[in-house]
Amino acid sequence: MYNSHDLSTNGVQSENNQRIDSIVEPHFSANCRDRCYLGLIFRQGKRQMLQINVPARDLPTLLQAKPSTGNDPDSGKNRPEVKGHADEVKEYIIDRVTKGKPWILGTLTANVSPDEIKIIELGQRGICIVVIPGKVKLDITDGQHRKKAIHDLIESADGELIGDDDFPITLVLEGDFHQCQTDFRDMAQTRQLDKSLLVSFGEFEGRVGITKNLVKQVPMFQGKTEKIKASPATKNKLIYTNNYIARAVSCAFSENPDDKLQNYDVTESSQALINCLNELFAECKQTEKIFNTNVEALTIEQVDTFKQECLLGVSVGLEILGRLLYCTYEQENYCFNSEKVLQIAQLDWSRESHLWQDSVIRIDPNCTNPAKKYKISAVASAVRIAVSVAKAQLGWT
Repeated sequence: MYNSHDLSTNGVQSENNQRIDSIVEPHFSANCRDRCYLGLIFRQGKRQMLQINVPARDLPTLLQAKPSTGNDPDSGKNRPEVKGHADEVKEYIIDRVTKGKPWILGTLTANVSPDEIKIIELGQRGICIVVIPGKVKLDITDGQHRKKAIHDLIESADGELIGDDDFPITLVLEGDFHQCQTDFRDMAQTRQLDKSLLVSFGEFEGRVGITKNLVKQVPMFQGKTEKIKASPATKNKLIYTNNYIARAVSCAFSENPDDKLQNYDVTESSQALINCLNELFAECKQTEKIFNTNVEALTIEQVDTFKQECLLGVSVGLEILGRLLYCTYEQENYCFNSEKVLQIAQLDWSRESHLWQDSVIRIDPNCTNPAKKYKISAVASAVRIAVSVAKAQLGWT
């Protein structure tokens, strides 16, 4: 129920809205044959820029990509299209929308020569109306794959999925071709995110959810896992990364290190793998001490020795373990066969073991430190050989 204050406030808002409409509408009407958008004017890098929000239906005709072709970077304003990337973006949108979940795409950046558009300033606060003639197209500086994904989706049978959505565009008023190329280069220098960070900030479902549960509830991983960077720092007593564990999780359930396990129940799958790994690490001679020792009680030297001497202290070792656990998984019972898991625990997981020689472990002929003479090979063929040898040792072939 509204009180008198609510009514008063609501009336003021209504009056303000009418006042704004009376100012804006005549400009939209006068330029009805062109495309008009409310915008914000700002300055950055010695140039004037605009921020506009564009309905999805306008993007296919408003924006154009000019990727370079062949071996000539000067043939376009941005990089050649990466095959399949636009389809990945489109599938991401479709998947999220059909599941009724939120989604987001980053702001697109485009440029246009300032004399090709009209800017109608509304007061002194940077609010404006941007008028773009029908014959003018905005050249994409950053976001060509997002634009293509939206374009393809709008023109497909699934177009209604994003028909009511808007997409922000940062518009750089720049007519110089070479400066546009420079702008693209400068924006493209953003550092690629480490995969562990992507897992850490991933949605709590599938392998991401399972991985997060494992890191919290498996003592082998608790406090010993790097959640942000690409590699674990021994000086911080870190042995694993989220990405190492995520790949092993995928292998354990599907034998594919890249499987996102989207249709797996996080709670049941997590508990099955937590029970399995806790049993295995507690029984394995090479992992028992690390498993039973809280990270605060571990020394840097102990962590370094473990990572240098035990195959389960590196990413490829976890992948091999995951592939072996896949052979023990009983999907109908949501559990791993305990007897077989204990057999895996009895394998010699030291780097010196003959099981891993000439596959994932090789002697480094150029090594100057005898304590670090083993070289790791994580290529797919080496992993396959190592898994086959381990299965033969277990009598599973």
